[in-house]
Amino acid sequence: MVEELKAIEKNRTWKLVDLPKHKSPINVRWIFKIKCRADGTIAKYKARLIAKGFLQKHGIDFTKVYAPVARMETIRLLLSIAS
Repeated sequence: MVEELKAIEKNRTWKLVDLPKHKSPINVRWIFKIKCRADGTIAKYKARLIAKGFLQKHGIDFTKVYAPVARMETIRLLLSIAS
């Protein structure tokens, strides 16, 4: 968990801000996983901090949604056309 929090701070994934009045914070949850090698021995323990964004309501907690998604095939096609 400490390593994950350090990685979040290092990568500037998010920053802590004061909560506006009459707003509730988004709940978070830790996910733990054990990474194993091919022979079954433990390689490392992983921890991820996830936000429960599904609890947000459109128009109240957020107004815009944008998630850029591109397939590698599309990027290759555009690069080949451009060249």
